[in-house]
Amino acid sequence: MLRGRGRRGQGARADDDPLNAAQERRVRAVLALGGVPQSDLPDGVQQVRLRLLERAAKGYEAPRDVSAWAAVVASNLAMDWHRAKRRQERVGERLASLRQHEHPSGEDTSVLSLAVARGLDELPDAQRQVLVLRFYADLPVRSIARELGVPEGTVKSRLHTAVRALRARLHEDEVV
Repeated sequence: MLRGRGRRGQGARADDDPLNAAQERRVRAVLALGGVPQSDLPDGVQQVRLRLLERAAKGYEAPRDVSAWAAVVASNLAMDWHRAKRRQERVGERLASLRQHEHPSGEDTSVLSLAVARGLDELPDAQRQVLVLRFYADLPVRSIARELGVPEGTVKSRLHTAVRALRARLHEDEVV
């Protein structure tokens, strides 16, 4: 694949990379400085490329300064990565603290907490969201529906599907 040179959108061929080598290095640097692990950098760069391609596919004009635009997108991706990591850590901590009161065995608690956290990570965002709001934030279905702007039936359906998937995951891992 050919590397683009400079500004996109002016005579760029469809098979050109939307980021030139210098822009890619800048995106990698922003991601790395933002705390994204080395192993996740290629995915971050691909996300920036994808967003550029999506802009073009939607018919939007190319950014005036692709390098600056890509750096901002990379910075936002780094923040998203940290939010997801913190969310996962918080869920694991909450589960561990909840289970400590019920099971004195630290090993059992750790295994269960890890399995539940992994199971939650595998759920689609909408299912994970209603499951956490219902069972960890202890919100009633009506409140969840109102806050999310969806019908109560949708919340119930997502809850049912999420609980079933999480239960299957825990049985599959032989945790419960």
